Amino acid sequence: MTVPTAGPADAGPAASPPATAATPAAEPAPAEPATAQTVPAEPAPAEPATAQTVPAEPAPAETAPGAAGVPGEPGAWARRLRGLLPPLGSLAAALAVWYAVSYLMLSPERRFLVPPPHRVLSVAFLDWSHLHPMLEALALTARVALVGLVLAAALGITVAVLMSRARWLERSLYPYAVILQTVPILALVPLIGLWFGFGYSSRTVVCVIIALFPMIANTLFGLQSVDRAHHDLFTLQKAGRLARLRKLELPAALPAVFTGLRTSAGLSVIGAIVGDMFFKQGSPGIGTLLDVYRARLQSEDLFAAIILASLFGVAVFALFTLLNRLAVGSWHGSSGRR
Repeated sequence: MTVPTAGPADAGPAASPPATAATPAAEPAPAEPATAQTVPAEPAPAEPATAQTVPAEPAPAETAPGAAGVPGEPGAWARRLRGLLPPLGSLAAALAVWYAVSYLMLSPERRFLVPPPHRVLSVAFLDWSHLHPMLEALALTARVALVGLVLAAALGITVAVLMSRARWLERSLYPYAVILQTVPILALVPLIGLWFGFGYSSRTVVCVIIALFPMIANTLFGLQSVDRAHHDLFTLQKAGRLARLRKLELPAALPAVFTGLRTSAGLSVIGAIVGDMFFKQGSPGIGTLLDVYRARLQSEDLFAAIILASLFGVAVFALFTLLNRLAVGSWHGSSGRR
């Protein structure tokens, strides 16, 4: 009896320990996946963050300069249109004032003094019988102005180079160049007619006299404005006067020379028109037609000839501005590039 009673009493506590052993085994199981979740959770948000910031930076940097810097884009066209608005606006204002003077300030009997723009366009520019003689006369005036400008440029550059070589030559010649510029050309017309006749040669001489002084003054200024340090460098290299002139002074004076050319080009056109008015032998120039239209009261043709002469002067100035940009390039501010 003692043996079976002691058997179940020993078996009862032997069965209870396996239940307690199962309870602590369930506690470490959730602790292991918790640590397993925290280890990969840290690099996961760090990698997509860096992957998003790297391609996001060059995208606006590539798009912004392409949209603003490529010509032909809407931004470039908008800038060009804004640049054209002021001259177009001033042209529209001038035409409005012209119409106002023709129709509001003048009576119909006196409207021939200032004909309206559409009359000038229809009578003078759109009628070939009126436009053809004006174009022929303008071509002759253009040849006179071109020859006079070439002679004035060659003579002016030569005189300026001689003046820059010797101070006593500058003091001797420069006052007479100033006097030639200040003397009214009308006072010299009778003398020019007596010496050179009243035809093509006298018109060219008038162009040379009017266009000479700007070439002398600007070229001399450019030759004398060379940096002293550059002269010292040529002195150290023992360069001669001809090499110094050819390699240093003339290239450095090129912007000033082109400034004189642009000024003399406009003055040469004026001289050619003035010569046409006073020296009428031979083929008529545009200045001769201006005088004829004034005497005949052909107001539409007179206005058309004035407009053609003005457009020719603007075209000559624009041509030498373009030559200045091509010759000087971007190394000097006078080329007009920014």
